[in-house]
Order: sequence, then C-alpha cells, then structure tokens
Amino acid sequence: MYEIQNFLDNNNIKVTEEKGNIKILQYEKDLSVNLNDCMNQYYASQMEVKKRQALIELKGDEYITSAGAMQWMLGDVQSVTDVKGVGDFIGKAIKGSVTKESTVKPKYKGTGMLMLEPTYKHLLIEDISTWGSGIVLDDGMFLACEANVKYNVIMRSNLSSAVFGKQGLFSLRLSGNGLAILESPVPREELIEVELKDDVIKIDGNFAVAWSDTLNFTVEKSGKSLIGSAISEEGFVNVYRGTGKILLAPVLSSSKYTMGTFNELSARPTGR
Repeated sequence: MYEIQNFLDNNNIKVTEEKGNIKILQYEKDLSVNLNDCMNQYYASQMEVKKRQALIELKGDEYITSAGAMQWMLGDVQSVTDVKGVGDFIGKAIKGSVTKESTVKPKYKGTGMLMLEPTYKHLLIEDISTWGSGIVLDDGMFLACEANVKYNVIMRSNLSSAVFGKQGLFSLRLSGNGLAILESPVPREELIEVELKDDVIKIDGNFAVAWSDTLNFTVEKSGKSLIGSAISEEGFVNVYRGTGKILLAPVLSSSKYTMGTFNELSARPTGR
C-alpha cells in the first residue's frame, strides 16, 4: 500500500488531458527556480511555456516508453526490455541506427504509477485506432504507448522525400489499438487537422508532425519547372497524396528554443 501527498491535490498541478490510464500534468508555475532565472520563468509561464509530465496508472497492463523517459515508478511495477533475443536486438540496433528513436524501448508492467520525465514540450494523447491502419510520426514525437500498440520503422517511398523534404529516410510508424503519448512542438489547440479523401496537400516546409500511413509522401518542385520554382522562391514542397489525416503545426517542428532551462528539460538521452 502507498499514499501520496501534495501531488494530484497540489493547486499548482493541473490535469490538462486524461484518457484511459494516462493523465497529462501541467505545472502552472515553475517554483523551482533561482534568482537569475525567475524573470524568464515568469514571462514563460504567461505564454503557457510550462513544465508538463505524463502520469500512467498501471492496472496490470503494460506500457512502452522511450529510453530514459521514466522519472519514477511506484508500487508493484517492473521494468523489462522489449528485446526477445540476440537476433531481435541486432534488428532493433539496425533500425535505431537509421532513426532518432532508441534501439531498445523499456517496457513497464504491473500495478502502480509510472511518472515520465518533465518537458516543456506539449504532450498529446492519441488513440491510434482513429488513424486507420497506422500513424507516421515526425522525428522525436514518440514518448510512450500501450504495449499492444505495434511500432515499426518504415522507409520513404523515394529518396527525394528524404533529401529535399528534411523528414529523414526512415520514420516511426504506430499501428493497432491503444493509446500513445506524443511530444509536440505546439499545443493541440494550434494543430491543424487536414483530412484528405483522394486529394493532395503541398506543404512548404517541415510543418507536418504526424500523418496517416496510407498517404504517399513525396517531394516535388513547387512550379512546373526548376525556373518556375526559382522565380517563386519556394523551391521544393512536401506533397502528401491519397486518403488519410495530417496534423500540421504553425511552426517548424524542428524549431529550437533558446531558454536554457527549456533545453535542459526538453533534452533526452542520446539513445532516443
């Protein structure tokens, strides 16, 4: 048995989203600051730049997280790896070497609480079943998911989408039924959801943070010719064709914030 004081009953902690066994916690004020940082932290909090954490209440089920994402666990909770043998480890190592995702993702199971590390990014809870056959994530978006959610690395359909689209040659794909926690550069309120039905969307930049795996992603000239693209000053655009959904951010997903504290809390181990 355990009892927690000054946690969910803390007036400074707000539950911003809750689905299934997952709660997204937000600290309304960052009280753990020194004199040199307090002014920056005050104005940051006024612009909703706040610390956030994901709390998972395990009830005999299992969750997979990114390497190094666990902050603390309470109760009868065990940590294991998702490696099934030497061959499986080698396969995961190869996949991890071509993506920014960790080679081995820890799995937590049992009964109790699992708290993930704080971040200044925005945490989203996504129901993977609503994405049809699967969802493709931009680099660094994955934080955790239910163990019954399948994840695998997929390769771009052509080299141009990786070279000119700045999305990388490989991406992480989630499929099946279950919930996943994603780290977004912007809040859900700013994400634009576009649903295509045998149509096309062209995006000038790396603004897509997630999209259905049924969409065909390519990179094409913005004009009919190289000269036309040069005159328009747009160059190449990311093109998504077919039927499915896209989540668009208003800022580039690779944008870096310069606040020192933000960088420290947002950083993940190099294995991710």
